[in-house]
Amino acid sequence: MVTIMRDFPSCFGENGVQVADSSSSSSSSEAKAAQNMVTCVYQCRLQGRSCLITVTWTKNLMGQGLSVVIDDLANNCLCKVDIKPWLFSKRKGSKNLEVDSGKIDICWDLSNARFGVGPEPVEGYYLAVAFEQEMVLLLGDLKKEAIKKIDTSAQLNSNAVLIAKREHIVGKKFYGAKAQFCDKGRMHDVVIECDTVDLMDPCLVIRIDSKTVMQVKRLKWKFRGNHTILVDGLPVEVFWDVHNWLFGNALGNAVFMFQTCLSAEKLWANQSVIDPSVLTWSYSQKFRDHQAQGLGFSLILYAWKHE
Repeated sequence: MVTIMRDFPSCFGENGVQVADSSSSSSSSEAKAAQNMVTCVYQCRLQGRSCLITVTWTKNLMGQGLSVVIDDLANNCLCKVDIKPWLFSKRKGSKNLEVDSGKIDICWDLSNARFGVGPEPVEGYYLAVAFEQEMVLLLGDLKKEAIKKIDTSAQLNSNAVLIAKREHIVGKKFYGAKAQFCDKGRMHDVVIECDTVDLMDPCLVIRIDSKTVMQVKRLKWKFRGNHTILVDGLPVEVFWDVHNWLFGNALGNAVFMFQTCLSAEKLWANQSVIDPSVLTWSYSQKFRDHQAQGLGFSLILYAWKHE
């Protein structure tokens, strides 16, 4: 049975998500811009130390955009590279950056990239980050081309692990995304179903690979809450906030977070997982620490209704 977590609504407040997240602006242009953005956080090794690389894919009328930010676990930015859409016409290039401990190379080639419905490429591309010719992060299927670009002695694979992802999804009743809930695990189809139009008693249903894993009835009373599901035999805590869908303006979005954990007991013991900074994607030190301690993978979905 689905239960409401007592502290969850109080963490948000009536408009907590909207205040903390700029993507909930009442401006339709800003809302559309947010809907064309995917952010991924990878935990990597840089000179033997853990670091976080944040890759943000964007898309607008000018074309594809890309941002790469490298931070250490103390929240210090080591370097940042922005490839603006209007400078992205060649769709390939490289940046060489000097940092205190050495040289970082960032190379990309999206000249033949193929995309799905969102701004994140699905095949025909590479994005590589190397430190002193040692591969730190390697994305895409054109791995050999990336190796040639950086150094022929570099390894074909990096040890980077995807630990968090934020994505904006759009729909009328069905909202879909893909997620890999554990490293080297299989990709799953996540579908959120919720019809709030002309219904006296709307219901929230979440399916993984077409299988119903949770259902929330009397949604007007349970518009915020949490529930534990099992995916690949692992507990995944699902948090939801659909207040905007039911009581907000037409441009409002619902927020869902899927948080894998080693055990439900360990998840509940960590108070930071119910902190609104996690659900609103604030890069706080607490969030980074708990991800580094192995609490698993976080998927944050902003679901926008398409009128």
